[in-house]
Amino acid sequence: MNNAHDPGILRGLHTAIIDLVDEINRPRRDDRLIEEAGIPLDRALFPLLSRVWRYGPIGVVELADRTGRDHTTISRQMSKLEELGLIERRPSTADKRVREATVTGKGQEMVDLLNAARERLANRILVDWTDEDLDQLRTLLRHFADDLMR
Repeated sequence: MNNAHDPGILRGLHTAIIDLVDEINRPRRDDRLIEEAGIPLDRALFPLLSRVWRYGPIGVVELADRTGRDHTTISRQMSKLEELGLIERRPSTADKRVREATVTGKGQEMVDLLNAARERLANRILVDWTDEDLDQLRTLLRHFADDLMR
């Protein structure tokens, strides 16, 4: 079965995705979220804390792969998160050579503040969207992400 899609639609989709990724990756977005959450966390650390919460327990190499950063940089940043008491690292049950991170109680409190701030910001941005529109977008994005990760 030939499943070739309209090139114009695919280009438009690609352009929209690039615009979305560019906007999400702007440092001012991170600053705005941190300010809205009212937390004293370095901009470079909060995405790691969020990913440890989402994917943990997780090791440095996997986290580096998920963030597209060098594992030595991630290792240093994980040490900072550990010093702040936001994560803890233990040997993996599957591979004792790997230390995996999980979020501590203090880290969970910070994640909760970030999630609440993200929700407030989203409600401001999406003020004119219906719940039906948002659910359709969520469904399609989840489907796209799942296919992309295969």
